Amino acid sequence: MLGSTLPVYLDHNATTPVDPQVAAAMMPYLSEIFGNPSSVEHVHGSQAQGAVAKAREQIAQVLGARSNEIILTGSCTEANNIAILGAARAQPDRRHLITTAVEHPSVLEPFRQLQREGYALTVIAVDEQGRVDPGDVDAALRDDTGLVSVMGANNEVGTIQPIAEIGALCERRGALFHSDLAQLMAHRKVDVAASHIHLASLSGHKVYGPKGVGALYVRSRSPRARLQPIMFGGGQEKGIRPGTVAVHLAVGLAKAVEIVTREAEAADQRLRAMAEAFLDRVSAGIDGVQLNGHPTERIVNNISLSIAGVEPLALMQRLNTFASFSASSACATEKVQTSPVLLAMFGNTPRARQAFRVSPGRFTKDHELLEFADLVVVAAKDLRRYAA
Repeated sequence: MLGSTLPVYLDHNATTPVDPQVAAAMMPYLSEIFGNPSSVEHVHGSQAQGAVAKAREQIAQVLGARSNEIILTGSCTEANNIAILGAARAQPDRRHLITTAVEHPSVLEPFRQLQREGYALTVIAVDEQGRVDPGDVDAALRDDTGLVSVMGANNEVGTIQPIAEIGALCERRGALFHSDLAQLMAHRKVDVAASHIHLASLSGHKVYGPKGVGALYVRSRSPRARLQPIMFGGGQEKGIRPGTVAVHLAVGLAKAVEIVTREAEAADQRLRAMAEAFLDRVSAGIDGVQLNGHPTERIVNNISLSIAGVEPLALMQRLNTFASFSASSACATEKVQTSPVLLAMFGNTPRARQAFRVSPGRFTKDHELLEFADLVVVAAKDLRRYAA
């Protein structure tokens, strides 16, 4: 029953609960196997190093990569910063960069820093479905383009980008291609070679793994991605990400992505049916409902809606004892402002300002989502009536 204890959690695009299988895999490394993985000269350190090596190999297998191409990080944000700042600064003769208007702040802000350092930056627009046209990327590529970054799937509206096509265009022009795969990896396996990806960032807490861990794929084969370090210390992770590796977190990330590879297809079939049922229920109960993002090329658990005449923050305040959902990205600032992603899609319009996101997950029950749909309808009608 919704609201009977804690609110139902429907914000899985912001973060996911740790899968019990992941928690179980991590537990030995919080108590029994606690050595420093850099201290390989004794048994405790060697055991820890063995666990890290296994985790690195598991992550690499999911991506179709080599284990020596995986750098463990503290988050996907850190991986994005290392990839963008490191790759750009390692190519002093290529001073042009490309990204899109709908990227996560951990991609856009490093690019803006590089722009302040004198790099030329092209920001590609998207259509009303939040999708990048590969032709626009192709037209923007220059002989001095060093790096292009396009996310795999958008966290706010769920749109999946044509990354393989974009990656091929970049490769033909000699530009490195980076993709933030934080959202996409929760739903499908990505082969970095087949998608012509040279740098890829992963997140633990978006794939039912722990917070505080991410990974960066750095291609070692031709075309090789070279990075200039942006952090300095003890030389861990090839000197790219110094600091003692958190063994339990690395193990947790590896287990999480391994589960995704095994179970994502079946989970997505269920989530797709749930999302469609939710949308049908809300659309049948109230008029003026619009689905944001691409109608088919989207991560299936992302239900971004705008309801005409209904302000999302008021809707959240009305329903926050029943369910946790989002009015915008969880990584936004504390200011109440329209998301840059929605502004890029719709401009400063009511549709952009009225968007909210419901995102069920692996452990969400069908009846919980449908009960919440009914509550959304009732609350939206009330809010319209009071606003009239």
